[in-house]
Amino acid sequence: MKATEKEKVLECYQKYKDMIYKLAWAYCKDRYQADDVFQEVFFRYLKYRPRFKTLEHEKAWFIRTTINVCKNQLKNKWNRDMVQLQEWDDEQAFQKTAGDAFDDLKNAILDLPERYRVPIHLYYYEEYTVREIAQILRKSESTIQTQLQRGRERIKQVLERSEVNDIGA
Repeated sequence: MKATEKEKVLECYQKYKDMIYKLAWAYCKDRYQADDVFQEVFFRYLKYRPRFKTLEHEKAWFIRTTINVCKNQLKNKWNRDMVQLQEWDDEQAFQKTAGDAFDDLKNAILDLPERYRVPIHLYYYEEYTVREIAQILRKSESTIQTQLQRGRERIKQVLERSEVNDIGA
């Protein structure tokens, strides 16, 4: 690998590492699977060395590849048959703390079904438009709008229940 190629790889790594990991975490809801997905995405980048027309094309490639690797990871027989065990630090990271609305929101998003969780992540955290999300996920814009609306409604319901439980406690 030439020095310029190494620089390009490092540049992409620095630019997309957080986005890829957060998307993998949101999709898989497991730290170890997110680590595996993260490594696989960069392995594919190094293996295929895709050429991109624009920066948006590059970012879309990383998002699409991350989603595809996540889907493959989750449908793997090992993952289907495996019982998920939470480690203490994972449990502590997501336990509700009194008055911490951010943790409540994060948990509500992570508890969403995949079809709502991924568009919510892409829209609010990656700041993609509905049209761009539709292209990335290969769905219609109306489907994405519906998934965003239903995801928001579910989050609202969870947060309202959480407030009622906090008041009653």
